[in-house]
Amino acid sequence: MTLRVVIADDEALIRAGLRVILDAEPDLTVVGEAADGAAVVPVVRRERPDVVLMDVRMPALDGIRATERLMALDEPPKVLVVTTFENDDHVYDALLAGASGFLLKRTRPDDLVQAVRLVASGESLLFPAAIRRLAGRRAPSRSPGRVPGIDRLTGREGDVLRLMAKGLSNHEIATGLVVSQETVKTHVGNVLAKLGARDRTQAVIAAYESGFVSPSE
Repeated sequence: MTLRVVIADDEALIRAGLRVILDAEPDLTVVGEAADGAAVVPVVRRERPDVVLMDVRMPALDGIRATERLMALDEPPKVLVVTTFENDDHVYDALLAGASGFLLKRTRPDDLVQAVRLVASGESLLFPAAIRRLAGRRAPSRSPGRVPGIDRLTGREGDVLRLMAKGLSNHEIATGLVVSQETVKTHVGNVLAKLGARDRTQAVIAAYESGFVSPSE
């Protein structure tokens, strides 16, 4: 299966570089580009990509607002935010808006390729430690019960959510809990459904926002 990618960045040189890296992979193909956040929505509607590489800071419409618009589509793509600074508050805002992960612009080409595949698969969390740090900086704004559905999780589903927040894959969670991967997939699906999350990144963000999981854990 070939993953379809759209690149949204206001710098033509960055877009060109990302396209060369991604198109060199047999399972990835760049199907469109956008020079600002406002332009990315029609490109996504037309090309129906699996993943959008989204610059967080763009003219006309930034990556946060653009991500919100993409999440409102009937079949939204996975959004991978591309940023210059790891501790940029805009990154966490983009995750809150629905992005599935973020990537630094200085990332090595091999890591970029793997990040696109990881986000597309939804099997694990991209850079869990960095997401935890970003969540920790927002700690004062969180309040228990802020996210509906948290109190409906079973004990085992809560265990799975905590392990998801640590970045463990389904296989690693299954090994740690001594259950099958199919059982873990069922628990993950239940967690996403109860939290109204479209992927495990959004479930983990909800866990931090509600205080169910602490960034210090």
